[in-house]
Amino acid sequence: MGGQRAQLVDERDSQTSAAPRRPAAADGPPPELIFKRRLRPAQVARELWGARELVRALAERDLRARYKQAVLGFAWAVLTPLALCAIFTLVFHRAVKIDTGTAEYPLFAYVGLIVWQFFSNTMNQGALSLANNLSLLNKVYCPREVFPLATMLVAGVDMLIGIGVLGLLFLLFWTAPAATFLWVLPLLLIQFAFTYGVALILSVAVVYLRDVRHLLPIITQMGVFATPVAYPLAQIPQRLQEIYVGFNPLGAVIEGYRGALLYGDAPDLALTSIAAVSSLVFLVGGYLLFKKLETGIADVA
Repeated sequence: MGGQRAQLVDERDSQTSAAPRRPAAADGPPPELIFKRRLRPAQVARELWGARELVRALAERDLRARYKQAVLGFAWAVLTPLALCAIFTLVFHRAVKIDTGTAEYPLFAYVGLIVWQFFSNTMNQGALSLANNLSLLNKVYCPREVFPLATMLVAGVDMLIGIGVLGLLFLLFWTAPAATFLWVLPLLLIQFAFTYGVALILSVAVVYLRDVRHLLPIITQMGVFATPVAYPLAQIPQRLQEIYVGFNPLGAVIEGYRGALLYGDAPDLALTSIAAVSSLVFLVGGYLLFKKLETGIADVA
């Protein structure tokens, strides 16, 4: 009996030593337990389309909160760009003598300011969209990217009001948009893609790194002068324009708008192509980063 027991113990020890060892706990969980998230473009588009009513409700709420108790109401959407336009006219046009060719400088500057105002409003409000809606996104399931998207929709309303004022400026200077104005449509796509990509990156960055919200006013103040809003893109050396547009597609967008609306020129193909590729990189990269980090938003916040 004792001999059989000893033989069983020896066989069990030999089987244990021959069996492959399991990885240590420090190596992580087994591969079958690791959560792998697959992003399918069709599914992403379907989810966003299904949440369109939520996007509209969020945008309407933000619009009401911004203008409901304001005496001037929606006029605030154009007072800031008009004030900056007046300052730029006094400083850059009269003092620095910026050459705008055949275009009136107020029209020249206001076209750039409309684009910049849309971008800065989306950037500032979109960056805080998740942090300001934590109570909602922790209770209701929805694609988290709808919150930055709603802020871009609000900025789009302000942009439409600004375009109306631009029409009044055309009447004031007894001029009309050039026949090439249809080039505005592809430029809008580049502008929206870049703006939404930046908003996605900043919105999730603010949740994980709260110092980012303190950088936003600095970025806004520096960006309006680093972007060719008050001056033409030609002020940047020719050899650096392609690199500049790669980092800041708004430069090519603003220049394209001015050419299409004020000068009757088609956008520069090389610079616009670089801006389009750069905007797509910002959009796709920002979205992938957003989806990678969104699962930890509730824990971090």
